[in-house]
Amino acid sequence: MGQVAWQYRPAPPCSTRPTFTRMTVSVPAPTQIDLLRAAMDAYRRGSIAEAEASCRDILRGQPDHVGGLLMLAVLRMAVSDDDAAAGLFQRALTLDPAIADAHGNLAMIRQRQGRMADTALLFRRAAILAPDIPDWRVGHAMLCLDRPGMAAHLFRSALTLAPASPAAWRGLGLALRGTDPAQAAIAFDRAYRLDPSLELAASEAFACRLQAADWHHYHRDRQHLETRIDQGGVVLPLLTQIAGITPARQWRAAATIWQRQVTWDPSPTQPRQRQDGRLTVAYLSADFHAHATAYLITGLLEQHDRSRFRILSGCYGVEDGSEARQRIRRAVDGFHILRGLDTRQVADWAGAQGIDILVDLKGYTAGARLDLLSRRLAPVQVAYLGYPGTLGGGPVDYLIGDPIVTPPTDQTFYHERLAILPSCYQVNDRDRPRPDVPPDRAALGLPPDSFVFGALNAPQKITPDLFACWMRLLMAIPDSRLILYDPNGAAAANLRAAAVGMGVDPGRLTFVGTAPLAQHLARYRAIDLCLDSFPYTGHTTTSDALWMGVPVVTRQGDGFAARVAASLLHAVGLPDLITHDLAGYEALALSLASDRKRLDGLKAHLERVRGTAPLFDTPAFARHLERAYRLMWERHRAGLPPQTLIMPPHD
Repeated sequence: MGQVAWQYRPAPPCSTRPTFTRMTVSVPAPTQIDLLRAAMDAYRRGSIAEAEASCRDILRGQPDHVGGLLMLAVLRMAVSDDDAAAGLFQRALTLDPAIADAHGNLAMIRQRQGRMADTALLFRRAAILAPDIPDWRVGHAMLCLDRPGMAAHLFRSALTLAPASPAAWRGLGLALRGTDPAQAAIAFDRAYRLDPSLELAASEAFACRLQAADWHHYHRDRQHLETRIDQGGVVLPLLTQIAGITPARQWRAAATIWQRQVTWDPSPTQPRQRQDGRLTVAYLSADFHAHATAYLITGLLEQHDRSRFRILSGCYGVEDGSEARQRIRRAVDGFHILRGLDTRQVADWAGAQGIDILVDLKGYTAGARLDLLSRRLAPVQVAYLGYPGTLGGGPVDYLIGDPIVTPPTDQTFYHERLAILPSCYQVNDRDRPRPDVPPDRAALGLPPDSFVFGALNAPQKITPDLFACWMRLLMAIPDSRLILYDPNGAAAANLRAAAVGMGVDPGRLTFVGTAPLAQHLARYRAIDLCLDSFPYTGHTTTSDALWMGVPVVTRQGDGFAARVAASLLHAVGLPDLITHDLAGYEALALSLASDRKRLDGLKAHLERVRGTAPLFDTPAFARHLERAYRLMWERHRAGLPPQTLIMPPHD
């Protein structure tokens, strides 16, 4: 007899609570109807174990019961057991290939696993089977295929059919955030208002407003962010760093998102034994292409001691054909494409390669595959470089830091044990370009003799108080100019309007966008003094400035991200450029801009130490990091748990 059963209808990506739709399925016995209803009721009460017990009772009596398979898949997906959920959805689709939601749910799992071709195909099937359901329109597939423009068009079409669909509004936000963050913020806000269970949408809206330098609700948004963290809500961990939330709250936010959205499967992968005694270290990232991470780390990959280490890269990012990617291919003993592989396939790869130490270069940044870290691909797993903070959970043993960004007293704010290198944690490539020819000042709209401040960090790192400080500096230094970075053109109008509101001619602001590495570095030749951002200080941006011989004034705060520029300045012998409050920052910048002789002395210092400063000594950095890897491995082989490691300056 035909009866009404419940079938999973997933919320959009990163939602913390599934939703459901009704469909008619065939069930032969009333007891199975009762069990299915009991499972649904238990799920709605939050009793996953009770709901699973009812589903398993159904499947014991009828292993091919579609409703039971789907409901159990829902429950497995709700606790982030993607592998089990995928198997159950596939079994259900074998029995009934016309279930739109099962295709859609399985697509979301494949999306998280990085299997984008499968994701697109499954979303298309769902859209064909249920064209009236906007959640599953092909827009999702276009997002998976990195076609945000087409995705935005399709989500807008979906909203003409269902203007109150929170999934479609959030999809539109995801499609627009890279090109039109202001409109993306509106879409995320609408999604959150329609469905407050979409907790991430609220912090995504805040992040997009920051990208557009829209500060109308800055203090309200920041307060709401803190409140959600204190209440155990899900927020973007990286946003807590950008907003300068306390280290304790940063840890809590990371722990919450790990617990709520990442399955921890700590079953170890057993590496194969080798006879040469070398450790196999694999660097895992989506950013082995023309990207800041690649620019920083390539020199390290080249400098590793091959008599003691075998170096691999595991890449699940895009192929861009760039020289940066080709150089990494040449630098490692094995360059492995992991894009499109699911967690189990990557685990098989790790075991076959005999990986001893896995180094994750992503953390909570765009495109990360945290499902891979959760699987424990290697006996020792390390977080490094990409994300300046704790992951908050999972089988990640160590985080690479230094005495400034991660002093031993901060261990309490990290799930991982700290591995503290003797100098700056940030590796740099001493073979990166160093253009000698400055850009045409006139082409940048700069008078030939004006004093030029530079602030080339991303717009989301600028706060209202910091921008007001910069405007005071422009007013204090006649005919000075400020170069700012605006990658998608979304922030310039708001920043110019803010300047006018503070009595500054907006023509004194110059905006630049993305550019090839050599061209980007050449811009520093037009800058006299760089002004660092705060509370999220410059990372690659600051080391780029120092490499090009431009001094940087920074402010040191609490937490990893708020101390990176300070660490970089220590590593080039310029600790006097570090301040500890906004007043000191402003006073130092004004003093330097008013004293060309002192400023020229700082530039001369940077020229002298480029070949010897720890920040740019890639071979020495490699030896320090290798020593850390050896100590980690020795503890593992001895059966000892990870502990805080403090590397000596010399072996």
